[in-house]
Amino acid sequence: MIVGILKEIKAEENRVCMTPSGVEVMRQNGHTVLVEKDAGIGSGFDDAAYAGIGAEIINTPKEIFDRSEMVMHVKEPLPSEYDLIRKGQIIFTYLHLAAAEELTHVLVKSGSINIAYETIQKADGTLPLLTPMSEVAGRMAIQQGAKYLEMAQGGHGVLLGGVPGVDPGTVVIIGGGVVGTHAAKMACGLGAKVYVLDMSLERLRYLSDIMPRNCFLRMSSPAAIRKLITEADVVVGAVLLPGAKAPKLVSREMLKTMKKGAVLVDVAIDQGGCFETSKPTTHADPIYTVDGVVHYCVANMPGAVPKTSTLALTNATLPYAVEIANKGWKKAMKENSEIKRGANVVNGKVTYKGVADAFALEYTPIEKVL
Repeated sequence: MIVGILKEIKAEENRVCMTPSGVEVMRQNGHTVLVEKDAGIGSGFDDAAYAGIGAEIINTPKEIFDRSEMVMHVKEPLPSEYDLIRKGQIIFTYLHLAAAEELTHVLVKSGSINIAYETIQKADGTLPLLTPMSEVAGRMAIQQGAKYLEMAQGGHGVLLGGVPGVDPGTVVIIGGGVVGTHAAKMACGLGAKVYVLDMSLERLRYLSDIMPRNCFLRMSSPAAIRKLITEADVVVGAVLLPGAKAPKLVSREMLKTMKKGAVLVDVAIDQGGCFETSKPTTHADPIYTVDGVVHYCVANMPGAVPKTSTLALTNATLPYAVEIANKGWKKAMKENSEIKRGANVVNGKVTYKGVADAFALEYTPIEKVL
């Protein structure tokens, strides 16, 4: 199979979807790999590193799309790429379609095969290709929350860890999954008073066993969220419904009860955000303020630390990319239910229910397409 590795064009996105070592594995499996010029620069990999293990360096994204049977990205296709996607071509990347109506319609019209990193799912419900970036984003959420609490950054001047004789800051994390757990570890490590809310009693029991004493676990409910955000210096939105729009858990009215200069970090912004007042921002312009509360809603947080993120991402995606390339998308889905769950839009059909529901589109189970 001819596999194309594109240079990311989303604002301040420095990751690349495959390292040179990943390309080497693809080559060992007999595949031709096209790498767009300078695709790996932001992650510390120059063109020579790719060419040295047999990749062909390509000057334009158009040529990548024209020649490749499978195109790989980190982030979703952007408008400049819409017309380049062709019928029957495999697009393998983070898509987050439930928050992207225009892109969903473009992919339906194109007749392409769209496999989303974020909905590839194991039998136990875990999301192996979302997990590494969720780990990065969870840890970054606390770093960013701490930074924007500084008065010079628009916050109300609280040090999350406090100092002897002075209370620490309070962090409220809504969602105890991968993002929430890693955010809690970072916040607890700084010495903050940390609350983690989740709707799964089993998850709360697990977190009770692994988290330190300054982490307090609560069953999530509207009442619990309303109460705790009034105490919070930083609130992290870490709620995920796989492949579907994130629920709005903090309303505009609730925002008015928060401390002025508190910080909201919405890690769920890729899926539409879990705060009513959230809107996507970029690393170049990451924050805005509503009712005195600082909002950090960067839609590609791990892109700020690409040397870590690219390595973590390739570790997770490579086995799936190799399997799709070795078998073709149809056989790979028939033989691997995890890849089958990644099918979002295939041959003009919406094959992921969360995406169909988000835009009231007809849902076609992937089995019917296969």
